[in-house]
Amino acid sequence: MQPGMTPFTMMRAFGEENKNGTYDRAVFTRENLRRVGGFARPHSRKIAIFLVTSVFSALVVVAAPLLAGRVVDEIVAGGALTTVVLLAVAIAVFGLLEAFFGVINRLLSSQIGEGLIFQLRSAVFRHVQRMPVAFFMRTRTGALVSRLNNDVLGAQRAFANTLSGVVSSFVQLVLTLLVMGSLSWQVTLLTLLIVPIFLIPARYMGRRLAAMRREANDLNATMNDQMTERFNAGGATLVKLMGEPEAEAGEFDARAGRVRDIGVRTGFAMGVFMSSLTLLSTLALAVVYGVGGWSALSGGLEAGSVVSLALLLTRLYAPLTTLSNARVEIMSAMVSFERVFEVLDLDPLIDEAPDAVDVPSGPVSVEYDDVRFSYPSAEKVSLASLEDVAVLDNRGGEEILHGIDFRAEPGEVIALVGSSGSGKSTLASLMPRLYDVDSGAIRVGGVDVRDATKASLRRTVGMVTQDGHLFHDTVRANLRIAKTEASDTEIWDALRRARLLDTVEELPDGLDTVIGDRGYRLSGGERQRLTIARLLLQEPAVVVLDEATSALDSTNEAAIQEALNEAMADRTALVIAHRLSTVRAASEILVLEDGYVVERGTHTELLAAEGRYAELYHVQFADESLAEFGAAEFESEIGQYLD
Repeated sequence: MQPGMTPFTMMRAFGEENKNGTYDRAVFTRENLRRVGGFARPHSRKIAIFLVTSVFSALVVVAAPLLAGRVVDEIVAGGALTTVVLLAVAIAVFGLLEAFFGVINRLLSSQIGEGLIFQLRSAVFRHVQRMPVAFFMRTRTGALVSRLNNDVLGAQRAFANTLSGVVSSFVQLVLTLLVMGSLSWQVTLLTLLIVPIFLIPARYMGRRLAAMRREANDLNATMNDQMTERFNAGGATLVKLMGEPEAEAGEFDARAGRVRDIGVRTGFAMGVFMSSLTLLSTLALAVVYGVGGWSALSGGLEAGSVVSLALLLTRLYAPLTTLSNARVEIMSAMVSFERVFEVLDLDPLIDEAPDAVDVPSGPVSVEYDDVRFSYPSAEKVSLASLEDVAVLDNRGGEEILHGIDFRAEPGEVIALVGSSGSGKSTLASLMPRLYDVDSGAIRVGGVDVRDATKASLRRTVGMVTQDGHLFHDTVRANLRIAKTEASDTEIWDALRRARLLDTVEELPDGLDTVIGDRGYRLSGGERQRLTIARLLLQEPAVVVLDEATSALDSTNEAAIQEALNEAMADRTALVIAHRLSTVRAASEILVLEDGYVVERGTHTELLAAEGRYAELYHVQFADESLAEFGAAEFESEIGQYLD
C-alpha cells in the first residue's frame, strides 16, 4: 500500500464498480473461487501457518492492555514491587512476541504474495505468447501490460493483505469485545454505540476518495499512453516532422495539472478523514475515562480496569476499519482475478497438437493444397477491454484466399507477385503458422504444419519481413533470437554474408552495441540486413522472404541478393518481391489477385502470355526506365552549370 493511503483509497485501484459504486457480485462465482484456490494450493502450507500466526498475534495484542491494567491496580493497591516488575517484564515479553509474530507474518505474507505474483505473471505471459498474431494486432500493449502489473498485484493483495487482515482483525475484535465486556459491560455498550458514528464517515469518505482515485488513475493511464507513444523513436520522429511540440506539451500539462489538483483534493480529504477518526477515537476515550472513572470512584470498577478499557479501545477501531472494508477489498481482488482469468481464457487458436511430430530435417518440400483462409473475427482473438472499446468489431470471417495450390521441391523458388492487398503476405504467413488455414493443408516435408511441433517448424521455416522487428538490445542478442547457442564466430560469419561486417565492427561496442528501439540507431538498410543476418544464422530448410530487400538501394540490394541466393541454395524458398526484376529466375511465379492465383509459370512464359504479369512487369519497367532517364537528364542539365 502506498504511503498516505488507507484501504478506502484503494477501493478502486483494481476492479470495476457498478452505477451504485459497489462491486459486481458476479465475480464471486464458484468457478472463480475454484481457480483462485488452484493458484493458492501451492502455498497452502504457508497460508495455514500464516493464519495461525495471525491468530496468535491477535491474542498478544489483547493481552498487553490487561497486563497494563494489572500494573495500575498493583500500584494503586500498594502491591509488591516484585509483582509490578514481573508484570512489566510480561508486557515486554508480549511486546517481543507481537514483534516476532509481526515479522513472521510479514515474511509469510511476502512469500505468499510474491509467489502468487510470479505464478500469475508467468501464466499470463506464457499464455499470451501462444496467442495468434491477430491478437497482438488488435490489443493495446498498455492494456495487456496492465493485466500483468496492476491486476496481478490486485489479485495478490487478496492473499498478502486482505486474508491476514480479515482473520487477525476478526479474532482481535471478538477477543477485545469479550475482554472489555468482562471488565465492564456498560462501558463496552457505550463504546459499541459510538461504532456507527465511526463507520459512517469511513464509508462516506471511502467512496469520495475512491472516486478521486479512479479519476486520477484514468488520467495517469492517459498520460502513460501519451508518453509511450511519443517517447519511442517512431512517435518522436513523427511529432518532430508533423506535430506541434508546444501543443503536445500543453495537452500533457493539462492532464498532469488535473492529476495535481486531484492529489491536492485527495490529500485534503484524507486529512479531514483522519482528523475525524482521531476526533471520534478521542471522544470514545473520553467516554471510557469519564464513565469508567465515575464507576471506579463509586467502587464499581478497578482503576486498572479503566486503563485496560482505554487501551483495548485503541485496539478496537483498527480491526473495525479493516473488517468494514473487507467485502470491498475481497471483491476488488476477485475483480482483478477475473480480469486475469479473462486473458487466460482466450483461446490461443493456434496450438500444438497433442500428437505433434517433428518436421524431417534436411532439405524439404513445401506444398499448398487447396488452401482457403479468412481472418478470424475479433471475438475469437481479443477482448473489448484490451482494445479500449465498448463492443468488439465483429467484422471478419470473409474468405480472402481461395483454393491456392502449388508445390516447391528443395532448391526451387516460388515467387508471389500481384497488386497490393492481393493476399501475398497472408499466403506466406500461413506456412510458419502465424495463422492457420480454414480448409486445405500446408505441408512441409510431407507434414501438415498443424501436426508439426512448433519447435521443429521454427527450426525449419525462416522468414524475413519488410519491417523485420529488432529489439532494444545488443546486436548479439538480436541475432541470437534465431539461434540461442550461436557462437561469436557464427554471428560474425552471418554478418559477413549479410554484408554488414564492416558496419558492426565500426560500432563502439561491436556485437555488444545496443541498437535502440526497433533498431533506430541503424539506417533502414542496415536494419534490414541485420534481419537477413538473423536468417542466415538460423539456416532454415525453408526460406520465406516478404519483400526482404525493399528497404535497400540498388547497390545494397545487389549485394544482399547475393547473400540471399547463398542462403536459398539447396533450400525451398517462397519469395514476395515488389521489384519483379528480382524474381526472374524463380522456378515458378504465381500471380495473385483478390486471393486467387490468376496466372502461373516462369518469367519467360508469363511475359509471352501477355497477361496480368506482363502488364505489371511492363508498367514497372517503364517506371524504372523513366526514373533512370530522369536521373540522367538531371545529371546532364546540372553538369552544364558545374562545368
